Amino acid sequence: MTEAAPAPHERTASRRPRSHAAFARAKALIPGGVNSPARAFGGVGGEPIFFASAQGQHLTDIDGATYLDYIGSWGPMILGHRHPRVVAAIEGALATGTTYGAPTEAESRLAELIVAAVPSIEKVRMVSSGTEAAMSAVRLARGFTGRDLIVKFAGNYHGHADSLLVSAGSSAATLGVPNSPGVTAGTAKDTLVLEYNEPQQLADLFRSRGDAIAAVLMEPVVGNMGLVVPTAEFRAAIRDLTRRHGALFVCDEVMTGFRLALGGAQELLGIEPDLTTLGKIVGGGLPLGAYGGRADVMDHILPAGKVFQAGTLSGNPLAVAAGTATLEELRDHPPYAALERLGERLEAGFRRAAAEAGETVWIARVGSMMTIFFQRGRTPLPVTGWQTASQSDTGRYAEFFWGMIDRGIYLPCSQYEALFFSTCHTEADIDRTIAAAAECLAS
Repeated sequence: MTEAAPAPHERTASRRPRSHAAFARAKALIPGGVNSPARAFGGVGGEPIFFASAQGQHLTDIDGATYLDYIGSWGPMILGHRHPRVVAAIEGALATGTTYGAPTEAESRLAELIVAAVPSIEKVRMVSSGTEAAMSAVRLARGFTGRDLIVKFAGNYHGHADSLLVSAGSSAATLGVPNSPGVTAGTAKDTLVLEYNEPQQLADLFRSRGDAIAAVLMEPVVGNMGLVVPTAEFRAAIRDLTRRHGALFVCDEVMTGFRLALGGAQELLGIEPDLTTLGKIVGGGLPLGAYGGRADVMDHILPAGKVFQAGTLSGNPLAVAAGTATLEELRDHPPYAALERLGERLEAGFRRAAAEAGETVWIARVGSMMTIFFQRGRTPLPVTGWQTASQSDTGRYAEFFWGMIDRGIYLPCSQYEALFFSTCHTEADIDRTIAAAAECLAS
């Protein structure tokens, strides 16, 4: 008789006893034992793994096991962990102070890099997170247009500000609570939700309410319901309709900014937004966000204009140093062609492994981002939005996740999160990952 595989929680308790004990301690002190629900393993069952260190493309947990890292802190670590240029920049900034609550020249240097990299950004304001960037961009759009309504798309995650946590992706989708308690009906009523990649829905909405819409927000390549790519027709409709009706087009590049190209997904796909939100890579692994765009719009922010936004740690010297070093490295040594080659190799390997195992999957990839959607049935269903993404076989993904963990591969702990890899990953790493996937699926 074949011995049954241990349940996920038993895997953690028996194979990672220190993580098991650390989680028990954390649960007594921190709600759910984690400081962000994306870390809770709610989408795969079991208990989260606690980590002690990272280097390059590897993570090491507190029980001493090492993994190939395919989340990269959910996107920021495009250069891998502890890149020498980034570490040196942080150490240099630390030697002079950690925060001043006053302007520094370093902020302008990072702003220059952002403006040079992203053609649609003429001026930029720094904040401390992607959530702050999105929240601030929405307020600015309303203040600039004098309108109340904003439009977002189901499964797109723009942070946890009240007006944006409606039909959201990321951990909200994973945990099945897309409309959070605490979000008031009054707040939610000004957020209109449409299906991604459905330009006719958007056209119909603008026909009926276009004069009340302040902004349309979209992820140019979605990573928070799994990876979903927008069609050319959908992208063109957003740009055309917002221009014709006097609304702003806000491109959420918190995840894709500087990852898919130095100018982000908008450079890769030829998108021209009015405002762009940034996070993750812009801070080089430290807490930093930014939003920027047309100068005439950005000049409505206090103190140039009247739209209020502030932050004690905005433009923090350590985060600015890390972000500057990261962007300079990406500018000086563009990695995008090499990342694309690795992505093609990984995608082809996963497809081959799934086919050989008789698995039904839909694989979506852009550059160094990818998702394997496990599906029921015999014919893969293209994933174009939340309606199709939500039909994924999350139980099968959970089995795959734990099988890969057992083989030293750390994938996103949710079917609805994209994986990422870095400039540190090698062809040998990719081939090892493919072999692990083939073995896992076959078993």
